[in-house]
Amino acid sequence: MDVRRLQMLLQLSRLGSMREVADELGTTTSTVSQQIAALAREAGTALVEPDGRRVRLTPAGRRLAQHAVTILAAVEAARLDLDPEAEPAGTLRVAGFASAVRRSLLPVAADLAAGHPKVRLHIYEHEPMESLALLASDDVDLALTYDYNLAPAAGDPAVESRPLWSTGWSLAVPRTVPAARDDAPAVFAIFRDHDWIANSRSTADEHVVRTIASMAGFEPRIAHRADSLELVQDLIVAGLGVGLLPTDQPTLPGIRLLPLAAPEVRLRSYAVVRRGRAQWPPLALVLDLLAARAASTGTM
Repeated sequence: MDVRRLQMLLQLSRLGSMREVADELGTTTSTVSQQIAALAREAGTALVEPDGRRVRLTPAGRRLAQHAVTILAAVEAARLDLDPEAEPAGTLRVAGFASAVRRSLLPVAADLAAGHPKVRLHIYEHEPMESLALLASDDVDLALTYDYNLAPAAGDPAVESRPLWSTGWSLAVPRTVPAARDDAPAVFAIFRDHDWIANSRSTADEHVVRTIASMAGFEPRIAHRADSLELVQDLIVAGLGVGLLPTDQPTLPGIRLLPLAAPEVRLRSYAVVRRGRAQWPPLALVLDLLAARAASTGTM
C-alpha cells in the first residue's frame, strides 16, 4: 500500500474532512479523494462512506487507519535513522486534565512554537477515564492522566505510562475551623458529621476520601459533586461541605488547608500513549519535552 495514501487516510480519520486533509498536506481536495479511492481499491473494500456533506470512515477504514499509525511511525523512524537532522512535523492530539494542561502542556506548546513550529497541538480537556477511552479509540495520540497513591490506576498492557510529576493534597475546610495537625484519619474524624464534596467526573478522589474515612471509622456523606476546583472552594466557603484540594495551589481567603499525613495524599500525573506509538517523531518530541519540564520542577 502507498504510504502517502495511508497518511491521507490517517489524517482523514483525525480531521474528519477531505478539505482539512488537503489543507494539512498542502494538496487539493480532489487529489485526496482520488488517493483515498485508490487506497480502497488496494485494500479491496470501501474505506469511506457519505455522512451528509462530509464523509466518514467505514469500520474497515477505521481499522486501516489504526494500522496506518504503526506503519507510518515505522517508516518515519526508518527515515530519521537515515536522516537524524530531519525536523519532526505533524499534528499531535492530546487529551488531559486541566491541571496537567496548564502546568505541563501549555509550557510545552510554547517550546514547540519557539523551536519546532512544524509540530502542532490539538488540546482537549478530559478526566483520565475519558482521555484513556479517546486514546483506545485512536481519537488522540497522547493522554495526560492522574491517579492517587491511595487510589492507583489499574494497569493496561495496551498502553505505556510515563510518570511526570506529583503533588500533595490537603483537606480543605472553612477558615473558621481551627488548624489541625494530626495523622490523616484523626483529621478526617473531626469532620465525620460534615457533608463532603467529591469530583463529578472521576471517582479517584472519592476513593481516597472513603479510604481515609474508613480508617477513621466512619462513612463520609458525599453531598456535592463538582469537577471545577474553583467551585469546590466556593462550596466550602459557603459552608456546604469539606473536600480535597491541592496543597500547592492558591485558595480563597475563606479556605483553610489541613495537612494530611500517615497516610499522605498525593496526586500522580502521567503521560500515556498506545504501546508501540512513542517513536512517532512529533510524539517522541513532546514526551521528551514533558519529561524535561517535569524534571526541572523537582516533583517527579
